Amino acid sequence: ITWIIPNCQKNDMEPIIMEIEPGGRSMLEDPHSGEEFGYVLSGSITVHLGSSKYKAKKGDSFYYSPDTVHYLENRGKVPARILWVVTPPTF
Repeated sequence: ITWIIPNCQKNDMEPIIMEIEPGGRSMLEDPHSGEEFGYVLSGSITVHLGSSKYKAKKGDSFYYSPDTVHYLENRGKVPARILWVVTPPTF
C-alpha cells in the first residue's frame, strides 16, 4: 500500500495505491459503513463482494457500499495496481 495523501487517515476519504502480486489478495474486510471506489491502473483483479465476484482489468473501475465481506484478488500472471479510495479511512 502506498498512501497518496500523507496522514489522510484523519480525513473523510483515504486514497491509496495498492499493488497485489499474482496469486495475492487484499485483506478480508468485514462489513462496515462507507463507500469504496477503485480504478485498475495495470493488471487485472477479481472484486469479491460476499458470494459475488466481478472481474476488472486495466482501465476498469468499481464502486460499492462495503455492507458485506469483501476483498480484491489477483488471479492474473502480472502484478495488479489499483487506485483505491475508501470512506471512512480503514487502511
